[in-house]
Amino acid sequence: MKPALSSPTSSRTARIALRSMAALWMLFLSAACSGGNRLADHVFIVSFDGGKPAVIAESSMPTLNKLAGEGAVTGSAQTIFPSKTLPSHTSMFTGLGPAKHRVLWNSYDPARGIIQSPTVFTLARKFDPRISTALFAGKIKFRHLWQENSLDVFDFNGQRSNTPVARSEEIENATSPAKKVAAAAAAYIVEKKPQLCGIHFPDPDTAGHKFGWGSAEQKAAFASSDEALGVLLEALQKAGIADKSVLILSADHGGHGRTHGENIPDDMTIPWVAWGKSVKAGTTLTRPVNTTDTTATALWLLGVPIPAQLDGRPVYEAFSVGTTAISR
Repeated sequence: MKPALSSPTSSRTARIALRSMAALWMLFLSAACSGGNRLADHVFIVSFDGGKPAVIAESSMPTLNKLAGEGAVTGSAQTIFPSKTLPSHTSMFTGLGPAKHRVLWNSYDPARGIIQSPTVFTLARKFDPRISTALFAGKIKFRHLWQENSLDVFDFNGQRSNTPVARSEEIENATSPAKKVAAAAAAYIVEKKPQLCGIHFPDPDTAGHKFGWGSAEQKAAFASSDEALGVLLEALQKAGIADKSVLILSADHGGHGRTHGENIPDDMTIPWVAWGKSVKAGTTLTRPVNTTDTTATALWLLGVPIPAQLDGRPVYEAFSVGTTAISR
C-alpha cells in the first residue's frame, strides 16, 4: 500500500509548525524595526546644506572621500518634496515625510512655533532620558526643531537659551559658517561626548544661491566644509570615541542654477554615507535610500524603538550586523 500524502495528525502538526514559524518571523521583524541592543554609543548626523552629489564629486573633499571609501555610500539617495532646507531637515530629523510633519515653510517664523512631530532627539530622550543630545546649526530656522527637553545644547552662533527670538531680516539671513559650526561642535564633543548629535554646514547652499550650483565658489564652499568635517573627526579621536561612533553624512537637497525646491533629480538627489562602528567598509548601497531613513538608522543604532508611523527605515545594508529582511 502506498503511504498517504498526509494524515490528519501530520497535517495538524504541519499547521502548528507553520504558525510557530510565522510567529517567530513576526517577532524577528518586530525586533528589527524596534531596535534592541545598542550598536553604537554615539551617532553624529552631519548635513551638507545643498549637497548635490554631482558637484561634490567635482569638489576637493578628501575627508569625505576617505570616509565614503571606508564606509557605505550612495550618491543617489532622495530627499523629500519640497526640496528645501527646513522641510527637508525636518524629514531628516523626524523620519517623516511632509504629509506627516506638515513643515512646508522654509524660513524662521516664531509665530509657527516648534514642530509637532517628535524629532530623533525627542524620541531618543523619551526612551532613555540619560541620552545626551546636541544640535549645532548654521541657520536660525533650525530653532523650529528644538523641542522641549530634547536637547542638552542648541548652538547657532553660540549656545542658545530657549527664550523666544524675534524674527528679523538680519537674523533670518545670518549663517554660521561650517568651520565655526565645526569648532563649536568639536569643543563640545571633546568635553561632553554626546550620544546623539546633529551638525549642519550651510556654506554650499549659501554659495549656490549667490553664485550657482556647480560654480567655482560653491566648490570652494564644499572644500571648506570638508575641512570642517576633518575638525569633527579630530574631535572624535581626541574624545576617545571614534571607534564607538557612527557618522551619517548627507544633505537636505541639491540644486540647479541658483535655486532649488523643485521635484527634479538636480534638486532631489542627495548623498548618504555611513562611517564608523559596524559599518561595512567599501559598500555601495543598492537599496533605495531616503532622507527619512536617517532618523530610523540613528534610532536603530542607539537601540531606541522605532515608531511604526515613521516613513523611514534603517539602512541595514550599510552595517555588518542587523538584517536586510525589511526593505523599502
